Amino acid sequence: MAKAFSKLTEQEILALAVSMEEEDSRIYGDLAERFRKEYPSTASTLTTMQAEESVHRQRLIDMYRTRFGDHIPQIQRSDVKGLVSQRPVWLMKALTIAQVRRQIGVMELGSRTFYEVAAKRTEDAATRKLLGDLALVEAGHEALADKLDSDQVASGARAIEDESQRRMFVLQVVQPGLAGLMDGSVSTLAPLFAAAFATHSSRDALLVGLASSVGAGISMGFAEALSDDGAISGRGHPLIRGAVCGLMTAAGGLGHTLPFILSDFHAAFTVAVAVVLVELVIISWIRHHYMDTPFLSAAFQVIVGGLLVFFAGMLIGSS
Repeated sequence: MAKAFSKLTEQEILALAVSMEEEDSRIYGDLAERFRKEYPSTASTLTTMQAEESVHRQRLIDMYRTRFGDHIPQIQRSDVKGLVSQRPVWLMKALTIAQVRRQIGVMELGSRTFYEVAAKRTEDAATRKLLGDLALVEAGHEALADKLDSDQVASGARAIEDESQRRMFVLQVVQPGLAGLMDGSVSTLAPLFAAAFATHSSRDALLVGLASSVGAGISMGFAEALSDDGAISGRGHPLIRGAVCGLMTAAGGLGHTLPFILSDFHAAFTVAVAVVLVELVIISWIRHHYMDTPFLSAAFQVIVGGLLVFFAGMLIGSS
């Protein structure tokens, strides 16, 4: 059972403070190591924060030893009601620079609030002063984080890191997702509309479209996941890429398949054609926005390819 903060003794408050500083220092160190290669400027900021937390920890340990001896009980955040435990960095599979910067602010604000409340609970003058000083330092840390952030912007390091983050997002998410969306939107056109023109039945077209979309999603997902483990290429975890690619493939096919839920074949066909056009425009926009392809060029390539497959399905189904 977690203990209420109001029930902690001064000894327990100091032990908790030591544990919190140890945890925060470790988190900053883990984050710095995570981003040291790709984002050295942010890693430098995190290393500075880690060093500051280590200084705080030592000051708290010195005060604890002076008052209560050498043995410090291991009291964690999770042992005290109202304190939110920090998630271990090693469990964070996907973590962006923006999330790290927000995390710094949250951690420092939480530490400052803790020390402000803890200082009011302490009767010993020296301990009260230490906790009050640490509250002020933590408030200064928020300003330090903001300053370091501003320095990164002024030096151009932020722009470089943000661009690197964007490239990684494109490489690990956009590319496999776009490949899946294009395959699902285009490759399923022929069997879907061939079935539609051959049978003039919404139900038959729906079944063919569902089978084509799901089958293509499974196939593309496995193909993407098995194509590259990401260790050398930097394309990220293969299972994540495979899932993104597979889901987007299925979504691309289902978009123009679901209109055939309508029992009226002509109405379903009209809606499906409209959905196809919207899908092709979306694909063109994604290529333009993330792949730096001129929009008209991307639209021409995608729409012409899609229309060719569409008419192929119509001709086969009408024969």
